[in-house]
Amino acid sequence: MMLAAALVNLAPAAAQAPKKAVASPALQKEFDGFIEKFRAALKTNDSAAVAGMTRLPFMNDSTIRDAAQFRAKIYPTSFTAKNRACIQRGKAVYDRDQENNDNYFVFCGELIFVFTKTPAGFLFTDVGAND
Repeated sequence: MMLAAALVNLAPAAAQAPKKAVASPALQKEFDGFIEKFRAALKTNDSAAVAGMTRLPFMNDSTIRDAAQFRAKIYPTSFTAKNRACIQRGKAVYDRDQENNDNYFVFCGELIFVFTKTPAGFLFTDVGAND
């Protein structure tokens, strides 16, 4: 009897364990199409195409509000040959953030490249430290 009561008390805790977010097949397909184009742009080192697939102002920074500023300030440092190669072969990991946005992350050494579903489709939205 006590064992049954203990198991009943444990059930809600197990049911509340956080679940790993999983992208729907349609969302995954949309991202796959986007990342294929993004990787093609990286392969040819096409900073203009990458800027065109980026949400601007980049990371809400008013000094990086257009494609020219992105290409001058972000692309040379974030998209080195090593990082471009990493993004091309790296596995994108899906998750949802606190605002319920669909995101994919590609981890490259010290950096995380973030791609977010927006009303305009997927865009490159952030680069941050891999902590």
